[in-house]
Amino acid sequence: MTLDSHIDFDAAKSLEELHAMLELVKMKNGWAKPTPSLYPEPKRVFVPAHWQFKHARAALHTAGRLVSTEHAERRNLIMANPIPGNDYATVSTLVGAYQMVKAGEIARSHRHSPNAMRVILEGSENAYTVVDGQAVPMMNGDVLLTPNGCYHGHDNQSEHDAYWIDFLDVPLVQFLGPMFFQIHPHQLQASGVINAKSAMRFAFADYVPELLHRSTEASGVKLMELGPPRLCSFDRFVVSLEAKQDWRCPKTTANHLFVVLQGQGVTRVEGREFNWQRGDMMAVPSWYEHEHMAHEKSLLLRVSDLPLLKMLNWDHFDLS
Repeated sequence: MTLDSHIDFDAAKSLEELHAMLELVKMKNGWAKPTPSLYPEPKRVFVPAHWQFKHARAALHTAGRLVSTEHAERRNLIMANPIPGNDYATVSTLVGAYQMVKAGEIARSHRHSPNAMRVILEGSENAYTVVDGQAVPMMNGDVLLTPNGCYHGHDNQSEHDAYWIDFLDVPLVQFLGPMFFQIHPHQLQASGVINAKSAMRFAFADYVPELLHRSTEASGVKLMELGPPRLCSFDRFVVSLEAKQDWRCPKTTANHLFVVLQGQGVTRVEGREFNWQRGDMMAVPSWYEHEHMAHEKSLLLRVSDLPLLKMLNWDHFDLS
């Protein structure tokens, strides 16, 4: 029997014969699927994970000797979630990566359809991200946005290497398909002005005092969104924890990534325990209960895809 021949479904004397006929017309039955398409609660494909800045910094320092910006679009380390077959995504919709630009070095300007932001771990007033022609300083603890479509590059005019963490919604864009990427025709986009007050920059020196003057949330912590401006696919909240304070978080459909801006502590995720310090990154995928305990006064930055889920009305919490 060929695809061009007439298929007489009435001739099927068993389900096996009917299934064979369906294969010939490239159809799948919906009554005996090997994998259910609907299930009572979210599947947990990605796993909780922890990465230490001290390891990333040491590796990037060596990469600075072995990998030039001429041979790589960015000198970075991808925090790929440790599940079989994955070499990129940190959680299903987001990727986190440590990056370094050496003293006196530039990283050429490019633009793309994914949204991006960076959290500065070791910066300087003379180290810049150039966003749409404006040089934005990168100081320790600063958070910088590069919305999709904006040309952005890096120009480290300081005497010290600069280190930071990038967050992008690349896994989401890859899954949905609208990926575009373009290198600036002049390599590094010219910056005619240094703009320390850029709307794309949340300066550590500005947002921490504002956070600490906030009233305490019902959860017992101080929590503040960094925005506007905002990105439609992921947010950023800075969280203040007092010494010995415990912050318990229920299951949610949102994916969460955490960066330690200050302090030390431990995060527990359903049997896993991560001891963290400044610069570390943690992934808590959707549908995992978790709690954070600060050993000393600490600041965390929480990044999540909650804006995307809210837009789609999928921001559900476990109410059991």
